[in-house]
Amino acid sequence: MLQMEAGEQMRVREELWVCELGLVPYLEALALQQRVAARRRGEQLPDTLLLLEHPPVYTRGRRSAQAELLHGERFYRARGIEVLDCDRGGRITYHGPGQLVGYPIMRVHDVGAYLRAMEAAIIAALAQEGVLARSRCAEGPDYTGVWVAERKIASIGVHVSRGVTTHGFAINVHNELEPFSFIVACGLPGVAMTSLARELPRGRHLDTARFRARVADRFCAVHGRRARAVGASALKSARGPRRGRAPMRGRTPRARRRGAVTARADATLKRAIGTPQLPVPGPGAGA
Repeated sequence: MLQMEAGEQMRVREELWVCELGLVPYLEALALQQRVAARRRGEQLPDTLLLLEHPPVYTRGRRSAQAELLHGERFYRARGIEVLDCDRGGRITYHGPGQLVGYPIMRVHDVGAYLRAMEAAIIAALAQEGVLARSRCAEGPDYTGVWVAERKIASIGVHVSRGVTTHGFAINVHNELEPFSFIVACGLPGVAMTSLARELPRGRHLDTARFRARVADRFCAVHGRRARAVGASALKSARGPRRGRAPMRGRTPRARRRGAVTARADATLKRAIGTPQLPVPGPGAGA
């Protein structure tokens, strides 16, 4: 019996749940993240990646300034775009249909390595679509994210509470880009935003389901995990560890875990673009 339970714990630690949710209003998704994070902290769920889209909304991170909104509330309301504050790092960004949003709810021990791994996973998934992207983390927290040349294709902003992450990344796939021009996107005046649809090589077909699967696969791989697709009901029905059972966090020393994530991120980048990108972003994840 003890051996079976130990084997079950090992299996759970090797898995990273992936839950696709479709179009979800931002505040509803935020509440879901908070519930899942509470269950993750209580060892009732394994690390989980939520994949979804949002109706049009601007979200302002902890470092946002009022001046990043270039127009009044009436202007945005007339265009059907909400403006909401949130507790993630970074500045203001836009979410809308056609954008792939990922919210990893997972234990982390090194925020810098975690951000770098997230960038590496997105870069690798884009490379599979024939798009050469890069990290600009060495240029400061406002440049956290993923870029195609000087154009930003993915934004990143996270929050960590008691060792568990919420928020995450947003990749422009085939969403409208005009709403980015109504704000100082990411706190970077004049930043050019782009999308996978715009950057695909000529003759390549955009398959959103395939790209979504590639992002999930690369994200799991860079953390040394195996993806397990689950439905939303699994987030409610999973049970915590039985009395006397070790928690789902593993036994690897923290320093070794940090080094392993960084090494996998380097390997992922090397396979995707040929050269690992050495700078590690700081803990302030920009939008």
